[in-house]
Amino acid sequence: MTEVKSGDTVAIHYTGTLTDGTTFDSSEGRDPLEFVVGSGQIIPGLDTAMPGMKEGEKKTVEIPSEQAYGPVNPEMRQAVPREGIPDEIPLEIGTQLQMQTPDGQAMPVMVVEVDESTVTLDANHPLAGKDLRFDIELTKIG
Repeated sequence: MTEVKSGDTVAIHYTGTLTDGTTFDSSEGRDPLEFVVGSGQIIPGLDTAMPGMKEGEKKTVEIPSEQAYGPVNPEMRQAVPREGIPDEIPLEIGTQLQMQTPDGQAMPVMVVEVDESTVTLDANHPLAGKDLRFDIELTKIG
């Protein structure tokens, strides 16, 4: 039976959970996730778990934050003056917003703190700094 190697296109079903058991993503009810092993299309810890797997094989992979979305970067948090934000923009903690970088790129941010004069926005990935667990099933090679 063929084993996965770097450069192969594979399809997997997966459920991603935090260490407390909370599910943050799953392919359940959707098509399997398809990607090229070793191409950097998915987080490194999941990518390196693929070689050697066979079609139909299932396994659980524990991925430390450094091999997932990296550590929380304090420089990605920024307090902005509240008066610079239009009134129609919701500012509840946890609200996802889009900002524009100086070069015109859209950047997702989350409202993490609000006081009378400032709103603190966090551009870190929501899973930065978190260790992850993936239950995966290899459905197809090639």
